[in-house]
Amino acid sequence: MPSSLFILDTTLVALGLYILRQYLISRNRPPVPPGPKGLPLVGNVLDMPTSYEWLAIAKWTKRWGDIIHVNVLGKRFIFLHSAEDTTALLDKRGTTYSDRPTFTMGGELVGWDGSLALTQYNDRFKEFRRYLSRVMGSKSALQPLHGLIEAESRKFLRRLIHTPEDVHEHIRKTAGAIIMMITYGYSVTEGKDPYVDMVDKAMENFTVTTTPGAFLVDVLPVLRYVPSWFPGANFQKLAGIWRTEVTEMVERPFAMVKEQMHEGVAVPSYARHLLETETLTTEKELNIKWSAASMYAGGADTTVSATYSFFLAMTLHPEIQRKAQEEVDRVVGKDRLPTFADRENLPYVEAVINEVLRLNPVAPLGIPHRASQDDIYKGYLIPKDSIIIANIWALLRDPEIYPDPSAFNPDRYLSSSPNRNPRDFVFGFGRRICPGLNLADASVFIACTMVLTTFDISKAVENGVVVEPSGEYTSGTVR
Repeated sequence: MPSSLFILDTTLVALGLYILRQYLISRNRPPVPPGPKGLPLVGNVLDMPTSYEWLAIAKWTKRWGDIIHVNVLGKRFIFLHSAEDTTALLDKRGTTYSDRPTFTMGGELVGWDGSLALTQYNDRFKEFRRYLSRVMGSKSALQPLHGLIEAESRKFLRRLIHTPEDVHEHIRKTAGAIIMMITYGYSVTEGKDPYVDMVDKAMENFTVTTTPGAFLVDVLPVLRYVPSWFPGANFQKLAGIWRTEVTEMVERPFAMVKEQMHEGVAVPSYARHLLETETLTTEKELNIKWSAASMYAGGADTTVSATYSFFLAMTLHPEIQRKAQEEVDRVVGKDRLPTFADRENLPYVEAVINEVLRLNPVAPLGIPHRASQDDIYKGYLIPKDSIIIANIWALLRDPEIYPDPSAFNPDRYLSSSPNRNPRDFVFGFGRRICPGLNLADASVFIACTMVLTTFDISKAVENGVVVEPSGEYTSGTVR
């Protein structure tokens, strides 16, 4: 029988060999990308901005370059600031970078982990994409919906005539009306609509709860076990409220469709079609329900933010507004409203919308990706489980791609050597590209073109004084 001394010697030798092996491995591994030097244990906790992250992190490139690494309490973040690096990793290495990190607050506690946006790259994700591609996966797939989008945009104009001061509410209502009819066959009511308000409320909490670093529980997941009554655990109370909102958004309109189908009065919709054509199991129905809820996130917020940005741009640049109006008048005339059939003949309007998307991107940091395995890129190690974030705002302000990037200049897309189309960046990357991009693109185009046909947009005047818009945006995942 081995003596205690022999066992101790053997254990020490084994431990020494393990330490030596780890040392040799670490010595031969490439370095992680550069970044601010962190403190012991907590890493770069104090370096991370808490709002308008894309602006603060973009400034780091002057010192550390386009690929920046930070460590926050053991979690590794890799920020990308060039089109070359973003394309190389998120587009071309999709098998490694198509997963999502775990969002403890927004995903597990609030419940957004059921949505397409936060679903891991697996069979469920692929099923969601397959469902959604039937409706909006391509411009040709979306074409049958052009009439609906045009009709709701005409209603938008009528609302704008009556209460122009409520422009933001009208934009939200129009986006919600289009999505709700496509998804659930639901026609929104004038004035306050309970379903649109319900979905808007849920989308607001999505923006808050998925912002990187907004909640400590995302960095220290063990905190999710802290009871709500514990001092400093207010996030648990918020999570409970927001989870109720998300559950209501997912369940109520879907239950409405099922009830209407049972009564034989359901109009054609995305949810009805899948319920009728798929072989239903409990899991399959859950996926249909969540994919339907994901459609709103895939198109509505992008539409709202981009359309609102268009109004701001036209307010600040009346000379560009007049030039766009002249093109619409020349192509469309003054006796009808524009339709999608006019789009190919409106290159300047198209360029204006491109510039709106570029200068004020809807989601400046997109939604983070996750490295599913170790990877080597440009001599740097990107460790498995690193959270990869493309600074979309920085990509769209890169002077190498967009000269004089702070200027609102639609002509940059109409020269013999046009600047790159910002749609290459604003809707995400690779296999995680926004599934609602075609719907958002179509909705923004027709709404903005109809507005140019019928309205002049100018700065407000109060008590004889012109009010200068601040041009400031909210922070968060979607701004």
